Amino acid sequence: MLSGEVMNVTFDEKQPIFQQVADIIEDDILNGTYREDEQILSVAQFSQLFQINPATVVKGIGLLVNEGILYKKRGLGMYVSSDAKQKIQNQRRDRFYKELLSNLLDEADKLELTTDDIINMIKQLKKE
Repeated sequence: MLSGEVMNVTFDEKQPIFQQVADIIEDDILNGTYREDEQILSVAQFSQLFQINPATVVKGIGLLVNEGILYKKRGLGMYVSSDAKQKIQNQRRDRFYKELLSNLLDEADKLELTTDDIINMIKQLKKE
């Protein structure tokens, strides 16, 4: 990304921006933009990139530090932990199971959909 470039990100009003910043960094770790033990952008760079307050970026990065996904090298910046990708996948799988699948099954019950109905819908969506 070129310096001075502004990324056009639309933040969701239903979730705090700092959480969305953390999610974006997590997504970048999952998709390989940032690899283990690699430095991420600075707070100033993220702030400029997303056109948001640096304090918001600090709070988002702080979440990831607390979860062991990022670590600080004194005087050098923030780096991706060696097991960050696995931690993120585990957290998101857990959230997927507890939140999304649970809600899906509750709605399926209301609509009287069978397990086979749901599986067929998922297969159809994957084809599209």
